[in-house]
Amino acid sequence: MNKTPIRLGISTCPNDTFAFAALMDRRVDWQGLNFETELIDIQQLNDRLFAGDFDVAKASFHAALLMTDKTVVLPSGSALGFGVGPLLLAATENQVPTPASPQLVTLCPGRHTTATLLFSLFYPNTTRTEQCVFSDIMPRLANHDADFGVCIHEGRFTWESEGLFLVEDLGTRWEQATQSPLPLGGIVANRSLGDETIAKVQSVIRQSLEVAMADPVTAMPTMRKHAQEFNDDVLMQHVQLYVNDWTIDLGDIGRASLGRLSEMARSIGLVADAAPAIEVWSCENGK
Repeated sequence: MNKTPIRLGISTCPNDTFAFAALMDRRVDWQGLNFETELIDIQQLNDRLFAGDFDVAKASFHAALLMTDKTVVLPSGSALGFGVGPLLLAATENQVPTPASPQLVTLCPGRHTTATLLFSLFYPNTTRTEQCVFSDIMPRLANHDADFGVCIHEGRFTWESEGLFLVEDLGTRWEQATQSPLPLGGIVANRSLGDETIAKVQSVIRQSLEVAMADPVTAMPTMRKHAQEFNDDVLMQHVQLYVNDWTIDLGDIGRASLGRLSEMARSIGLVADAAPAIEVWSCENGK
């Protein structure tokens, strides 16, 4: 029997490798699908999703806002919550981006990342922004190759040891402004797959998550293989922060937070007023 190929792209960050470890190791039933998985940086994922290289992929919700006509967000696999936001760091103590500092440079982890969207929302027209791979941001700040950086992933736990300085937790700023959890990224599926196949993909991903949450140790080899930070304690800190009940299922609160992100993106002209809102796929679609 021919199996349906699914070109799957996920990031190398620990919450993704934790969630997808059982899927990649075939410790869950693939339900007649054939997953061909690539692990790459989140901005590369966004770019290649735009290019049509994946059927299912982790995407920044910033990017997902621009693909609502072609993709739906799956209920499982998202990263959102309280206390999970990117950090705005500085190379020098007591330095803050202001409209009077256009000559300064802020490093961001990709043009379509939610981290870049938050910086644009809260610090508009303050500095020049430069995009680079997320893992290069803290080393470049430490070398004073830039003035500010928007830090994501494991760097949230290690920035102090690099001698850097916290300007603001952008996630906390979001929480104060919206009273809702911050939606960072989620798993999107191409609408062209059809509801029957999307239902199977969603089921496999949820099962993979449930296996990891029931026995986190089983995911550690996969997490170590792809992590920027090889300390097991840091890896599990990352998982504990980014994997929660909303990762299992976005639910009403998760869906509402995506609505708020859409509204704020429209407020700065990121998406057109007439653009479709983000749609979270439901099992009702497949009936």
